[in-house]
Amino acid sequence: MNYKEHIRVIEDFPQAGISFKDITTLLQNGPVYKSAIDALKEKYADIEIDLVAGPEARGFVVGAPLAYALGTGFIPIRKSGKLPYDCIEASYSLEYGKDKLAMHSDAIRPGQKVLIADDLLATGGTIATTVNLIRQLGGEIVGAAFFIELEDLNGRDKLEGIEVFSLMKY
Repeated sequence: MNYKEHIRVIEDFPQAGISFKDITTLLQNGPVYKSAIDALKEKYADIEIDLVAGPEARGFVVGAPLAYALGTGFIPIRKSGKLPYDCIEASYSLEYGKDKLAMHSDAIRPGQKVLIADDLLATGGTIATTVNLIRQLGGEIVGAAFFIELEDLNGRDKLEGIEVFSLMKY
């Protein structure tokens, strides 16, 4: 399936010069959304995976249904201060400052195999921070799956040693 046909591109959002890839048009089309999740499931069906981790917020709409399809658990990676239990945190840089991601301190047992899933790989900062959190708890990362990869931003360079799979590349 040509998933790009189901992505709305919005020029100059959120600022001039940015070509925003809007996945909401894919998500609202049930058969296409299901096909995208099924394509990711097929890619990882023969790999041992204990958990899927997805960073807030669009990583939830990719990671949770993928975890369900694979029959694994799901770990929400949240912004700092959003989780109710004891957490570990890691900072990352944004174009305009810094932010923190958090995960429950008991989300992963050492040696568990974790697949990271998100909607988009851009500069790689959020995903590299997610990798850091997973590794802090002893998780083994088996791959990183995305609907979209923006190749010119070289995000996969921050994920050295991790297999990256994307349904679409821009």
